[in-house]
Amino acid sequence: MTATSSGLRDHLGYWIRRLSDEVHGRFEQQLASHDVTVAQWAVLITVYRGDAVTTREVGRYIDVDAGAVSRLVDRLVAKELMTREPDPASRRSLRLTLTPTGRDLVPRLAEIADANDAHFFSALDPGRRQQLEEWVKRLIDEGHPDPPDTPKVPS
Repeated sequence: MTATSSGLRDHLGYWIRRLSDEVHGRFEQQLASHDVTVAQWAVLITVYRGDAVTTREVGRYIDVDAGAVSRLVDRLVAKELMTREPDPASRRSLRLTLTPTGRDLVPRLAEIADANDAHFFSALDPGRRQQLEEWVKRLIDEGHPDPPDTPKVPS
């Protein structure tokens, strides 16, 4: 080893990962009281807002393999938070819909998500927070201008 080698804590990626782990971990703990994981939350909020309505669309939207989304949906269906229904526009496709219980739960989970963000990022004034978000998005866009070929699988 040489004294000129950079250390773990000299890498911005290390600090970004630490922050991500902290934000994710706290959010996961808070969602657990509702028997929902962060990955399941991502599916629920995506369908709730109408950003995507099929398994494949949700996978593209949240950058997760469609098979993994299908397994997440299976769990949400078992919890009676979501259903799969025939798509009137395509006989080969199923639309994801929230049950009444799911529709009632999602706004409460969104409040938890907002409070979690506030917990970690309220130290930044709104302008700096927006700037940080823009920088992060820019770095992601420059590093991966197209969706990745092999999306991450949620835990």
